[in-house]
Amino acid sequence: MSDKKEKEPWFSAKIANTFLGPLSLNNPITVQVLGICSSLAVTVQLKPALIMALSVTIVTGFSNLIISLMRNTIPSRIRIIVQLVVIAALVIIVDQLLKAYVYDVSKKLSVFVGLIITNCILMGRLEAYAMANKPWPSFVDGIANGVGYGMILIILGTIRELLGSGKILGMSVIPDSFYQAGYENNGLMILPPMALITIGVIIWIHRSWKKSLIEK
Repeated sequence: MSDKKEKEPWFSAKIANTFLGPLSLNNPITVQVLGICSSLAVTVQLKPALIMALSVTIVTGFSNLIISLMRNTIPSRIRIIVQLVVIAALVIIVDQLLKAYVYDVSKKLSVFVGLIITNCILMGRLEAYAMANKPWPSFVDGIANGVGYGMILIILGTIRELLGSGKILGMSVIPDSFYQAGYENNGLMILPPMALITIGVIIWIHRSWKKSLIEK
């Protein structure tokens, strides 16, 4: 009889639950209320929101993977420092790639790419999941949380750009006839207070839809 443990399938029910959780019932923004600052700051237009979502997803996924691979060799007393070093290295790589290939978006994102280092979602997943789980589930968890975060950014960016500027990805989508009939873009939508109100409405809708999230 073999003493080797049976390997867990790459695409099991557990992995599926790990991926699907952050998309709805455990969404990092609407449920855990993490990463709010960057979601408010980079969603005036959809394109920066998309790039930020992709950047956070890459950093979250690969930081989870790296820390999980190292978890048995990291001394407990310096684990936070090691986690920060891994995140910082990945953020620097992402930042340099953005400057090389999408410089205009990189300028719009400004310091917020660097501030991915301080995003609570990353440290939360490293501490809560990657330090206690194998590499593949940890990678899936990181990607899922990045996607869950990115979904909200994309929704915010779409709403704010459409209502605030009448555009999507910089292209006009509201017909000129609407403007001729008296329609005007809502300038408030491009201001930070309306971003906060909009995300509050999204959280309200999500929790009304998922009654189990409402504390009794």
